[in-house]
Amino acid sequence: MASRVTRKLNVSSALHTPPALHFPKQSSNSPAIVVKPKAKESNTKQMNLFQRAAAAALDAAEGFLVSHEKLHPLPKTADPSVQIAGNFAPVNEQPVRRNLPVVGKLPDSIKGVYVRNGANPLHEPVTGHHFFDGDGMVHAVKFEHGSASYACRFTQTNRFVQERQLGRPVFPKAIGELHGHTGIARLMLFYARAAAGIVDPAHGTGVANAGLVYFNGRLLAMSEDDLPYQVQITPNGDLKTVGRFDFDGQLESTMIAHPKVDPESGELFALSYDVVSKPYLKYFRFSPDGTKSPDVEIQLDQPTMMHDFAITENFVVVPDQQVVFKLPEMIRGGSPVVYDKNKVARFGILDKYAEDSSNIKWIDAPDCFCFHLWNAWEEPETDEVVVIGSCMTPPDSIFNESDENLKSVLSEIRLNLKTGESTRRPIISNEDQQVNLEAGMVNRNMLGRKTKFAYLALAEPWPKVSGFAKVDLTTGEVKKHLYGDNRYGGEPLFLPGEGGEEDEGYILCFVHDEKTWKSELQIVNAVSLEVEATVKLPSRVPYGFHGTFIGADDLAKQVV
Repeated sequence: MASRVTRKLNVSSALHTPPALHFPKQSSNSPAIVVKPKAKESNTKQMNLFQRAAAAALDAAEGFLVSHEKLHPLPKTADPSVQIAGNFAPVNEQPVRRNLPVVGKLPDSIKGVYVRNGANPLHEPVTGHHFFDGDGMVHAVKFEHGSASYACRFTQTNRFVQERQLGRPVFPKAIGELHGHTGIARLMLFYARAAAGIVDPAHGTGVANAGLVYFNGRLLAMSEDDLPYQVQITPNGDLKTVGRFDFDGQLESTMIAHPKVDPESGELFALSYDVVSKPYLKYFRFSPDGTKSPDVEIQLDQPTMMHDFAITENFVVVPDQQVVFKLPEMIRGGSPVVYDKNKVARFGILDKYAEDSSNIKWIDAPDCFCFHLWNAWEEPETDEVVVIGSCMTPPDSIFNESDENLKSVLSEIRLNLKTGESTRRPIISNEDQQVNLEAGMVNRNMLGRKTKFAYLALAEPWPKVSGFAKVDLTTGEVKKHLYGDNRYGGEPLFLPGEGGEEDEGYILCFVHDEKTWKSELQIVNAVSLEVEATVKLPSRVPYGFHGTFIGADDLAKQVV
C-alpha cells in the first residue's frame, strides 16, 4: 500500500468527534476495488522520459501553488475541515455483511435493494474541497428471505481509477478548488498533465456521486458533469461498477443527476447542460427499451446551473434560474458559480414529444430558486401547470459563503399557460411552523400527476437532517418523524405499498447517532409514521445524497 499515504485529517463535528479519526485507508482485499502496491511508482515507470520530466515539473509547480494557497484562509464552502467533518467524512468500502441485526420486524412486502449515493473522497484533499466534490460511493441494503444485508462500494469512474493509480487527487474539483487565480492555475496544471499524457480526461471527469436511477435493467449513478455509470447489484447484494454508460453509443453529452421515469409510459426524460459553449441546454428522452430521441436544443443566453427539472403528463418543466456559470469571475478572483441578481428566474414549459424548442413557453417567476423540484402536474381547468419545489435563499449559499442563514421554503408555484403569469405561495402557511425542507420525494407511481403528499428531509440544523416531514400539499399540514438527540439522517425514500392509497407504503432512511457513532436504516410506516423495523448497520454511513429502491422483480431483469 505504498501508494496510499494515510494522513490524519482535522475532522471535527459540532456535536461529536470520535477519537483518533483518520482519513480512511482503503482495503486492498476488496473484490470491487484493487489498489495495487506501489501504484504511484508503477504508474511513473510506465511513463516515457518526457512524461516523467513533465510530471516532475508539474508536481513542483503544484507544490508551489499549494504553499501559496495555504497562506490564505479557505471559505467554509471550500474548507475540508468543515465540508467533510463528523459524519460527512468518508468511509472505507464494505463487503457484503449478511443477516444484520433487526429491531422489530421487516415488512414482508419489502423485497429488493435500497441504494443511496453520496460523496466519499478517496484521497485527503490537498487544499479546497466542497462536499459535492467527493468520489461517488453507493450504499446498498438488500432485503431477501426476511433478512437484510449491507455493502458499500466506490463507483469506479474514469477519474477515480486514474487518481487511485496516481495515489493522490489530480482532477480539478469544480466547486472546492476552481476559485480565482489559483483555480485558473489548477485548470492549467490539469490541462498540461493531460497534454503530456499523464492523465486522460477524454473518457470522463465526473464523480457520479449524486443521483441514482434504475432504468431498462440498469442502475445508473450520475453527476451532471459526465455520462452516467452503470453499477451492477450482484446476486449476493454486492456492488460492481460495469462502466461509463452511453446508452449504446446514443448519448454523447453529459446528463443531469435527476432524470425522470414516467410511471405510466416507462420513458426516461433528461436534460444536459454545458457551461462553456452553446447550446447551453439540451433536452432528450429514452423509450422504455432505451432508444434515445434526437436532442432538442433549448436556447439560453448564459449557462445556468440546472440540478433538477420536472415532468407532467404532457410537458417537461425546465427551470432557468438565477444561479449561473460565469467563468470570467475566476479572473476577478471569485467563484464561477454565482447568483445573478439581474436575471429574472423563469420556467420553460415544453411538450414532452417536441422535436424542437420553438414552442417552449417561458413564464417568469421572479426571485425563485429551487435546487430540487418534487413534482409537477397539469390543472387544465385553470390552464395552469403546478410545480412543487423548495425555494432557497440565498440561492447560491450552497456554493458561496454567506452571512445570511439559508432558508428552504416548500412552495407551490403556479404557471398559467394562458396568461403567461406565475404565482407562488408557501405550502406551510403558518410562519411560526416554517421549517427547511430539502431532499425527498413524492410517491414515484404518481410522478407528474397531482399528489397530496410529499416526504421531505427536515434540514435542521442546516446542513444536517434531524428527521423528515410528511406534508399535505393541499392543507399544509405537517407531520414530523424526528430521529432524536444527536441523531441525523438524509433523504427519506418513499417506497409505495401494494394498496391503492397514495400514502400507503414505507419510508426508508439512513440514520446516524453522533453520540455512539453507529448507523442504522429505519423503516417507517408512511401512514402512522411509526418505526416498523430498524436494521443495525455494520459500519458508519455518511450523510449523502439521493437514492432509489429496486424491487426483486426488477432486479431479476437486471442487465449485467
